Amino acid sequence: MRWIDGLEAAAAEKLPEAVYRYFRQGSAGGISAAEATAAWSSYRLRPRVLTDVSTVDISTTVLGTPVAVPVLVAPTTLQRQADPGGEAAMAAGVAAAGSVLGVSSNAGTAFADLGATGAPWWLQIYVVKNREVTLRMLDAAVAAGARAVVLTADTPVVGRKEDDGPTVWEVIRPGDLLANLDPGEYTDADLAKADDLTPDVIGWLAERTGLPVLVKGVLRGDDAKRCSEAGAAGVIVSNHGGRQLDGAISTAQALPEVAAALAGTSTELYIDGGIRRGEHVLTALALGARAVLLGRPALYALSVGGAAGVTRLLTELGAELEHAMRLVGSPTLADLTPDLLSR
Repeated sequence: MRWIDGLEAAAAEKLPEAVYRYFRQGSAGGISAAEATAAWSSYRLRPRVLTDVSTVDISTTVLGTPVAVPVLVAPTTLQRQADPGGEAAMAAGVAAAGSVLGVSSNAGTAFADLGATGAPWWLQIYVVKNREVTLRMLDAAVAAGARAVVLTADTPVVGRKEDDGPTVWEVIRPGDLLANLDPGEYTDADLAKADDLTPDVIGWLAERTGLPVLVKGVLRGDDAKRCSEAGAAGVIVSNHGGRQLDGAISTAQALPEVAAALAGTSTELYIDGGIRRGEHVLTALALGARAVLLGRPALYALSVGGAAGVTRLLTELGAELEHAMRLVGSPTLADLTPDLLSR
């Protein structure tokens, strides 16, 4: 068995049951969460032959930041339940792999503590009803060296969860969440998700922070175009790991339409959801993504092996990608094009 294939089961043995259930669960009936990986595996490859692949290069840049591998870590919460070091341990693993980390606005680690790891990082932000809370979070991230803002756009309300069992809220500890807000400065009502957002929020975030803004949660070409026209530096095709609208199409299915909508623009394209193999990474890049992001696998790797586990996850997927590129006849990432694929 591949080490990656055994990560979830190994993490389930180490994590509190409620935390493991929270990490793995999808919304409602779990349809979208269950379909994610199979959607990538439904693609078939059409390799080129008699191509010089003696040297293969999988490095690239993401919003101008060089990375050794086009596999990034998506923002996720409750990382201190996975490892005592939380986001700092995740960041250390990402730095060793030469990648980029997405950091949740719910993080249990102070943004200032991430800089010491050397990992470039992007802040994921939920714009909440009390905009002043959002602004305090943004300002803290900018001061600590965040390189981009990732606006989560698919959460006007939190997706409905239907599984019955122990809940994660029974086991979370002080400090597991919202380490970058003073508890005396907000109420639960302040943190309610804003449900009145329009594309104008992209410019608002960019102006406040001076950072590039990516929009996460896009599944349609027309939405991607609206984001690009509003000034988004990047779009992340995502259905929130199947945790928001159940029955939403898979990201593997959505990617071609979004890529077509962004063709000819400077807006960079990223994707998450169900990617578990180097061949899946290759497929995403061939369909137009600049890089992919991993959510649950990174949490499981952190749970099982700490920072070293995260590094191993990213480097092993990078090695699988390089191997697949040799077999498909593509020595550079620019050689990965849609004609390599068939469904």
